[in-house]
Amino acid sequence: MAAGIQTNNGKAFEYACVMSLYNRLCKDQEVSIEDTPQFRTAKNFFNSMSEKMKLDLTAAANAATRVIIRLEPQLEYPSTNIPLYLSLQTDAQGIKGDVRDVLCIRRQNQWIIGLSCKHNHHAVKHSRLSDTIDFGAEWFNIPCSKQYFSEVVPLFSKLRKIRDDSKEDGTPALWSDIPNKAEEYYIPILQAFIKELKRIDSENAGVIPAALINYLIGRNDFYKVITDDKKRTTRVEAINIAGTLNRPSERHKSIVEITKLKLPSRFYHIDFKPASDNTIEVVCDEGWTVSMRIHNASSKVEPSLKFDVNLISLPTSIHAQVEPW
Repeated sequence: MAAGIQTNNGKAFEYACVMSLYNRLCKDQEVSIEDTPQFRTAKNFFNSMSEKMKLDLTAAANAATRVIIRLEPQLEYPSTNIPLYLSLQTDAQGIKGDVRDVLCIRRQNQWIIGLSCKHNHHAVKHSRLSDTIDFGAEWFNIPCSKQYFSEVVPLFSKLRKIRDDSKEDGTPALWSDIPNKAEEYYIPILQAFIKELKRIDSENAGVIPAALINYLIGRNDFYKVITDDKKRTTRVEAINIAGTLNRPSERHKSIVEITKLKLPSRFYHIDFKPASDNTIEVVCDEGWTVSMRIHNASSKVEPSLKFDVNLISLPTSIHAQVEPW
């Protein structure tokens, strides 16, 4: 699926989730949807979908709502904490480390939960590498070494020269024009990245694995809501590291207790995925495994590469439920 279509579908799904919560809860309490530019944008994407797509997105969102309401008593039992505010966050918040798309807020008691909405994919973060990006400083507040930059700068500089020369010729260079892009760029850049990640970890023992997970999933607890249109199911995962999810509302408690997840403290393995030239796997203790695929985000040659990051293994203590629709 093209990136633009996936983005549009994702925004439409965010709107469907807001409306599902609203329609489910507004009958018994005051619920207010915050009319923001990002909400209107999501609404426009939803309205532009085919009728079948609208029905599927709504059904998927309703499945998520059924699960989350059972886990969050404060949604159904507000006491005097009304209204319930529903809001969509800007993409800029994700860049700052807050991956939640939909927020449910009760301002009177400062209660808030968030949903990260994924339409047919599990990706958690999209980060870039380039000759000017210090991933160590951005991810861990620990700068990368001169050795790392001495290895990646020449590679990205070559890409910049290819781009700039092609612009002068009037025909932008395409990645498809580079015959051995994996051997020339992906593999050596990933090798430098692996070496640097191991170095940072060795010099900051016990700190980096948890910092990596915190960077990838954001600084706030949330429910990850993932649709699977082919299977007609919605998967809800409770990412509960700080322990802010699943809180009672006065005498009302959830019948399911969501445990706090333990962050990792050790890397067991950091290397290329078997038989892959563009994906590495980071295996940690406590059940965390991260897959990081590097790719060119645009068909045109640019002096940067993008990571598509997935959590392919989570702690066994995670609360996850698949709801059919």
